[in-house]
Amino acid sequence: MAPEVAADRDVSRAELEAFLRPRHRGILITRKRDGGLQSSPVTMGLDTEGRIVVASYPERAKSRNLQRDPRAAVLVLSDDFGDEWVQVDGTAEVINVPDAVEPLVEYFRVISGEHSDWDEYRRAMVDQGKVLIRVTIESWGPISRGGFPPRLT
Repeated sequence: MAPEVAADRDVSRAELEAFLRPRHRGILITRKRDGGLQSSPVTMGLDTEGRIVVASYPERAKSRNLQRDPRAAVLVLSDDFGDEWVQVDGTAEVINVPDAVEPLVEYFRVISGEHSDWDEYRRAMVDQGKVLIRVTIESWGPISRGGFPPRLT
C-alpha cells in the first residue's frame, strides 16, 4: 500500500461550500474572557446563505464567549478522521428563541432533512431554550489532507 501524501488545496468560495455542505462534524473555536481559546466539538451545517450553523444552549461556553467576542473559527472535519479538513474563520451571531426557531428548522434540514413533525420540533426548541450560532465565513485555509510530506514518498 502506497503511503498517503499530505496535500493542501486552495479553493474558491463555491468549492469551499461544496466541500462543507455534506460535512457535519467540526470543532468550534471561540475566545474565553481571558483571551485564551476554547474548543467545542459540534454538529454543524451550512445554511442556504453559506453560513455555518450550530445549535446550542445559551449557558454553554461557546454561546457565552461568542456573545462577548463574535470572532470564531471552525475546523470542519470529514467523517473519516484521516480524510480532508478545512479551517474557516468568521464572525458569529447567537440567536435566541423565539427568533432562533425558524433558523433551527433550517439547521435541522441541512443536516438531517425533513422532520416527521415540525410543530413538535419547534415546540421542543422553545421548551429547551435552544440558540442558533451562525458563523458568517470571512476567510478559509486550504482543504488539507494529512500524510507523509511529498519528499518522503
